[in-house]
Amino acid sequence: MNSEKQYIDLYEQCRDTIAGYSAEPMNAVREAAFGDFQRLGIPTKKVERYKYTDMQALFEPDYGLNLKRLDIPVDPYEAFRCDVPNLSTSLYFVLNDGFYSKVQPKANLLPEGVVVGSLCEYARKNPEFVAKHYAKIAKTSEDGITALNTMLAQDGLLVYVPRNVKVDRAIQVINILRSDVDLMINRRVLIVLEEGAEAKLLFCDHAADDHRFLTTQVLEAYVGGNAVLDLYCLEETHARNVRVSNVYIDQQADSRVNHNVITLHNGVTRNLTDLVFSGEGAECYLNGCVIADKTQHVDNNTLIDHRVPHCTSNELYKYVLDDSAVGAFAGKVLVRKDAQKTSSQERNQNLCVTKQARMFTQPMLEIYADDVKCAHGSTVGQLNDAALFYMRQRGISLKEARLLLQFAFINEVVDSIKLEPLRDRLHYLVEKRFRGELSKCEGCKLCK
Repeated sequence: MNSEKQYIDLYEQCRDTIAGYSAEPMNAVREAAFGDFQRLGIPTKKVERYKYTDMQALFEPDYGLNLKRLDIPVDPYEAFRCDVPNLSTSLYFVLNDGFYSKVQPKANLLPEGVVVGSLCEYARKNPEFVAKHYAKIAKTSEDGITALNTMLAQDGLLVYVPRNVKVDRAIQVINILRSDVDLMINRRVLIVLEEGAEAKLLFCDHAADDHRFLTTQVLEAYVGGNAVLDLYCLEETHARNVRVSNVYIDQQADSRVNHNVITLHNGVTRNLTDLVFSGEGAECYLNGCVIADKTQHVDNNTLIDHRVPHCTSNELYKYVLDDSAVGAFAGKVLVRKDAQKTSSQERNQNLCVTKQARMFTQPMLEIYADDVKCAHGSTVGQLNDAALFYMRQRGISLKEARLLLQFAFINEVVDSIKLEPLRDRLHYLVEKRFRGELSKCEGCKLCK
């Protein structure tokens, strides 16, 4: 199987079209990314970080691409009516891979200087700023999917928060997948928080059509000294959706990052998160919540790179797998020689509800410093028979008892969400998911 050939041929035939509908800072790295993709190709299972997902099979179908940026009709407020109680947000839309600018946010109360908009348009007006950050921490020479995205991406989203600006209102970005044919989407996201800045970002992936979608997304986040970034990513699409997302985060001194990945409904999802501590005193929390059933597949792969002393990392991923679902988690904490006084804790806990469900787990510590506090652990189990018996003795049906135990198991991750209205709403959504009430995408259930 040689899935990358069609993408190599596509680029060689359409490189002028791709570049013509993009911006110079994105085009400047395109040829180098193409060279890296020719060398690396689509990762096979022989590549360590991709061994739990058959990427070749996912990229083999012949998807359409909207390289000429044809207008796709959609009313985002019809496709996605979101009204999370008491969650006051600045609401923006990304249609496939482009910022949707035809409607202005209904509640745009962002502080002066904050930018939320098209990456391509901003790059045309401010090429030096985008060139300084674009494709710098997402290295195409090290990952074939990042290289593919970089050579094909034409637009995306930019979020910029200037120095010492605090954005109290959460920024909510709805990624709408919309097409009349099977479609491949290559989306970029660039987040820049300067020194002392603070922002809360909520990304919600939503499919407006029941076609097959293949989405590659590369997100780069620069978190300056003493800055705070809360990043929430919620996927609630459908069983025909393939999502491949690579997130790269760079933290400077005394910064703090909370990154929560929540998969409620999907087809095949592969998330990669690489976080680098570049300044002392930084702290991160990486949390993941996965609920999968039927034949859904969710693979999370993380790397936390402690390059400097006095940094703290905390990681917790929990999976509940039903029917014949497959889950995978591989998390590596790398503590380099000079990263003394590192504190790190990594946990992966998994619940297989049926004997057919499969979970692959690989927590890893690689430590070269001698003055550290690091721990990691992983568990895979089934529902507690004693707890089920105890609950049934008190009149609770077997089905309800199983649901309650699953709900209690996943709650630890949901409780880590700092946006209280979103946290409360997710408790409700998770319960509905366990009861099978979110079995297909009928508009994001945040609004129901």
